[in-house]
Amino acid sequence: MLIDTAGTVVGWSTAAEELLGYPAEVVVGRPLTQLLGDDRAAAADVVFRHRDGSLIGCRIRLRREQAKPGGACVKVDLLPNGEDSSAVDKALLDALFNRSPIGLCLLDPELRLTRFNAAADGMQGISATHGLGLRPTEAWPTFSAKHAEQVLTTVLETGEPVLGFEKTGRPPDDPDTEHIYSASAFRLEDEDGRILGVADTIVDVTAHRRAQQRLALTAEAGSRIGTTLDVLHTATEFAEMVVPRLADSVAVDLLEPVLTGQDMPQPPGRPGWSLRRAASRSRRTGVEPSVYAAGEASDLPDAAPAAQALIDHRPRLVREVDQDSAWVRGDPVRDRRMQEEKVRSLIVVPLVVRDSALGLVTLHRWSPGRPFDEEDLALAQDLAVRAAIALDNARLHLRERNAVLTLQRGLLPRDLPTPGAVEAGHHMVLSGAGGDWTDVIALPGARVALVVGRTPGRGMGTTATMGRLRTAVQTLAALDLAPDEVMARLDDLVRQMDAESADPAAASPVGTTCLYLVYDPVTCRCALAAAGHAGLAALRPDGTVTFPELPPAEPLGRPGPPFARVERHLTQGSRLALFTPGLLQAFADDTGRAALTKLLAASTESVQSTSLTLTEQLVPADPPEDAAVLVARTRTLDPASVGEWELPSDPAAVATARSLATRQLHAWGLAKEVFATELIVSELVTNAIRYARPPVHLRLIHDRQLTCEVSDGSSSAPHLRHARTTDEGGRGLLLVSQLAERWGARYENLGKTIWAEQPLSAAT
Repeated sequence: MLIDTAGTVVGWSTAAEELLGYPAEVVVGRPLTQLLGDDRAAAADVVFRHRDGSLIGCRIRLRREQAKPGGACVKVDLLPNGEDSSAVDKALLDALFNRSPIGLCLLDPELRLTRFNAAADGMQGISATHGLGLRPTEAWPTFSAKHAEQVLTTVLETGEPVLGFEKTGRPPDDPDTEHIYSASAFRLEDEDGRILGVADTIVDVTAHRRAQQRLALTAEAGSRIGTTLDVLHTATEFAEMVVPRLADSVAVDLLEPVLTGQDMPQPPGRPGWSLRRAASRSRRTGVEPSVYAAGEASDLPDAAPAAQALIDHRPRLVREVDQDSAWVRGDPVRDRRMQEEKVRSLIVVPLVVRDSALGLVTLHRWSPGRPFDEEDLALAQDLAVRAAIALDNARLHLRERNAVLTLQRGLLPRDLPTPGAVEAGHHMVLSGAGGDWTDVIALPGARVALVVGRTPGRGMGTTATMGRLRTAVQTLAALDLAPDEVMARLDDLVRQMDAESADPAAASPVGTTCLYLVYDPVTCRCALAAAGHAGLAALRPDGTVTFPELPPAEPLGRPGPPFARVERHLTQGSRLALFTPGLLQAFADDTGRAALTKLLAASTESVQSTSLTLTEQLVPADPPEDAAVLVARTRTLDPASVGEWELPSDPAAVATARSLATRQLHAWGLAKEVFATELIVSELVTNAIRYARPPVHLRLIHDRQLTCEVSDGSSSAPHLRHARTTDEGGRGLLLVSQLAERWGARYENLGKTIWAEQPLSAAT
């Protein structure tokens, strides 16, 4: 309120109206004495009567106001509650300076320390006898003094308080530990606004911050440890996590079965099982992080306390390492390094999963530094549990990968066949997926089939499926089916295998890609069909690289148009490169084809070396998918090694066919094969003339085998009969099957061809 020199109320605020209940129009102009009550509220400076008759004790504060139009007046501030504020203020000041756990420092406008409470005494390395009168950079130079002085200067200049800025340092009562303080500063002013200095409150948040750091480290470990299924990489991730945030150095030692993907023996830690260093890390630079290199055997003496952790699965905490203790004397190799680094404290934690110890983690802290405590041990155990799970997952993955590779190598040929039609070489990069394969299959008539395929998925199921499909391709090739017919039959098999699978999560053959190419060295033509996006590149003798257009087709087992066959003419000496999609897995676009083109064009080495170069240059290290490439150099069969005749559809032509065959065999120097060949030619030509229709062709091919082919214009299938003793005929094909090493039939657009192969004699 405002009162004039006569004691009359001339101003009334809203707060006064709320306090005493009188509106301004009722009070203004009345003497102040009319508002006073009796003195029953003795604890108050003055007692006022509320409009409802109740009494309110208040403290008052008077200030002279500038003269008003009606004369000079006094501003009266009413402070309700008749408590003795001075006593409260005194008690508050006493608590702040003597009993408060929060450090309080008072500095004058020159930032000289004038006073601080008991909690601040010694908190930042200052004492009541040495800190007074000093600036922050003089009072606590090792406690972020420059930064603190800058903050306090800003508070003095702007009047804006600063909350929660940090100071760090090592107090005298705990020199081994760096403490963290949260400080806040605000400016001090008197009633007239004169700057008296600045107050700095300090709270030691070291324990809280360490707890936050432990939680953050634990949370980060969940995302950083085990990002891959590689044992050594996982161990390295753990080492990088704990140094320097938890330890000054760390060593991760694993048992042999973990590194090789084998089953863990029971019980773990038995003498004779060696440890190998998987990872190590140190804060020191310019030297090796440990006495053992990665992969090196790091056997522990049986008497070493760390070796017992492998058996009882209990962690060890050594707060203060004594150079004469069992930890030092039990391991002379590590002893020298521990003395060199002045190791002060250590923790040993076994890596345990399902009651099996995978190895050990050893953490060190050096002098000077805070020794490990129980909280550090708990954190190390938590991190070790996460690392152990990730390492065991990597071990299981490695075990399965080894099993897949073993099965895959067993299902794939060690060496490719060497037919005379091509010179072939292949190479595979096995990642553990288990679905890629290549094949070279010798066909009758000196022809050869080149195959490359990929089954989707990974694991044992995928490898087994690959083996079944590869066997199916070989079986279909033995039937001498056309490439498009092979793809159609293979597609039916894939659909049947998928329908028979009882487990929806099992590896499905649906989506298999396959390229089947048949090359004929007599005509220098190749016929091919593909399912899915199989890869094919052709290198001409002049160095030109092309990617022949394949007939569009969906992968096996998926709906789509019928499989089509295309034919291409190849120049003698051309190179074909058949490959699975994994060969170009490192490329996201057509740059992969460009790189493949460059390598093929520059290739002057053997086909086997070329296939190896392609995988080495194009496939990344440790690829996620398999990669297979088959390189074949085509050859042309000498025309002099082929005899071909067209025969009339007359039984008399059988004798002519025998004579022609005999004359050709003598020209080739195959006199020993004349008798069997005459019988085979006689029976095949007789069947063609008797049961088929013209034209009838006879062809003899002299390659690594002697092949006799008789073609006719009929598509009726030959049938091998077992004639009875009273039958006059029906023994023709039975006789052919006895004389030939193998025989069969293939169907063409117009008619069929019956063929029979004979091995050549050793003299030939």
